[in-house]
Amino acid sequence: MQAASDYCSYTKAVEHLGDRWMLLILREIAQHEPIGFNGLVASLPGISRSVLARRLRKLEVMGLIARASSGHGQPAPYRMAPAGRQLVPTLLSLSEWAEHWVPEDPEVANHDPDVITFWLTLRADPNRLPERPAVLVFDTGDRHVPQHWLVLEHGAEPSLCLEDPLLPDDRYIHVEAAADALYPIARGRRGWTEALADRSIRLFGDPGLIRDMPDWFLASSDGSVATPRQPHARVLAPAAPDGASSARHPRHLQLEEDDQ
Repeated sequence: MQAASDYCSYTKAVEHLGDRWMLLILREIAQHEPIGFNGLVASLPGISRSVLARRLRKLEVMGLIARASSGHGQPAPYRMAPAGRQLVPTLLSLSEWAEHWVPEDPEVANHDPDVITFWLTLRADPNRLPERPAVLVFDTGDRHVPQHWLVLEHGAEPSLCLEDPLLPDDRYIHVEAAADALYPIARGRRGWTEALADRSIRLFGDPGLIRDMPDWFLASSDGSVATPRQPHARVLAPAAPDGASSARHPRHLQLEEDDQ
């Protein structure tokens, strides 16, 4: 009789939490509470605002999350409710189990190249970034993949932009590489220096920035995945003004690192 009861309880939990987003949303709130709606959108690449709104409402009804108090008429951020806090050890154990036992599929880079630049934001070390903002511009050679600009500055969270942030030309590094070449770097399984040496990745930009850039990211020297930062939010910088160019590629400023 007890076994039947356990089975019913388990199936009920799976029914409510077993879709693509529920556990991911709970994990983000548990790690970064209190966190607002826009912060959740930024830290969950691929989720639509409408889907997130529906999942949050369901989690509130289930009593797993609640709204934190907020003043000045601002939307209240989300926090874990007592029932949700009891679920946190389970969420963390799933992450640990997956790191050890679930093989990664490199094809995810080809199916969804956007996620590579997001992974790179997690590997950037704010304490090693340049004092003046620098921009990495990614070109995977796939015209169906939108271009991204990753803004990096010492002591600040990386900003992943969908439009050119319009910094001075000498603050740009253009990264030319196929998605499958960027994938192992974004996951901490390979270093920038090795990829530059075999020319699977090519950099164009200020020689000093190119020389320093590999040190801006967490690396793993033993072939295992180095532990990335935990993001608070993925920031999308404001769009460029109307008429502004977003196709910069100042090769005349550039020297490839292996040619220096």
